[in-house]
Amino acid sequence: MFFNGGLLKYCGSNRCSEKRVTAVAISNDGQYVCFADKFGVVWVVDLRELDESQASANKKAAPLLAHYCSIITSLEFSPDGQFVVSADRDFKIRVTVFPKKPLDGAHEIQSFCLGHTEFVSCLTFICTLEYPQGFLVSGSGDSTVRLWDITSGSLLDTCEVGVKAGHLVSEGSGEGHSTVTDLSTIQDSQLVAVAIQRQVSSVICALQGILILSCNISAQTLYFAKVVSIKGENFIPTSLGSSSSVGLLWMVTGVSNVPGFDYSSLSRVKVISGFNKNSADSVENEPTVLEDNDIPGGMELLKKLQGSVCVEEKVFLAAAEAVKTSMCNLLIKKQYSSEKREFRKRTRNDRKIKQ
Repeated sequence: MFFNGGLLKYCGSNRCSEKRVTAVAISNDGQYVCFADKFGVVWVVDLRELDESQASANKKAAPLLAHYCSIITSLEFSPDGQFVVSADRDFKIRVTVFPKKPLDGAHEIQSFCLGHTEFVSCLTFICTLEYPQGFLVSGSGDSTVRLWDITSGSLLDTCEVGVKAGHLVSEGSGEGHSTVTDLSTIQDSQLVAVAIQRQVSSVICALQGILILSCNISAQTLYFAKVVSIKGENFIPTSLGSSSSVGLLWMVTGVSNVPGFDYSSLSRVKVISGFNKNSADSVENEPTVLEDNDIPGGMELLKKLQGSVCVEEKVFLAAAEAVKTSMCNLLIKKQYSSEKREFRKRTRNDRKIKQ
């Protein structure tokens, strides 16, 4: 399953969205897909209908909930499947009870997790056998990672990662503002990997590593555990994910040189190993970045994931600059004067007449 602009695709079936898709989540039982659009609405698709009839592929997704015109940045289901959690650009995290009949809408709000002072960029859950419902972990543009009890919406702990990110910035970049761009829970552990981008003035600086935080479930606290350094690349982390069976952290980065190819690729996949699944709240081994040939699947897999089309160096440099500019625009919420805001309201085109 993947989404591109206003089109959601699942196993050859399409669902169109009137607005650009910004986040996707699959229910724990695999029966429903929820996706959010840029207008702040979360839609739901019943995957069982896709198997029953091909004609149902043209049906429109059903509205589930909305954030009142605020762009939704992340969607996650709680580990027990009882709640769907949505975050937006206006600092809010909403915890909604996932209904037995999602196509009829979700009308019961469990709580709001309020405390971030900038846009909420990413969500993940960390849980144990003792706490099957888990605790929510959120990242934000305010340089913090926060731990929440979603049942009550209580803020349990806050970890300031901006200071730690300063140690990863290339020399000479100066002071700046750090933004958490993605989070991933390391499987079978209480560790959370944090991807950070640092903005200095209007420039996005390349960080040279990933932060690892540890969660003490009993004490309900977050604390800094380690920095995993990644040297020698124009490292712009955009996505994180961990393997379910082995202690590997997979990363997708921005534009970067690809060893073995003539020029470069527009994306780069890196893998960090060394996470001991038996370590509950600490990093016992020293995590290391695997060489391309040591990654499961090796170079053949990387060619499929990254692509093998070579481009000219000037095209690559232009693409790299475009990625940095694009990420900078995403990290800054646009501010308009009162006159400009009223003009945009009068000339809005989101309600186009359908032919």
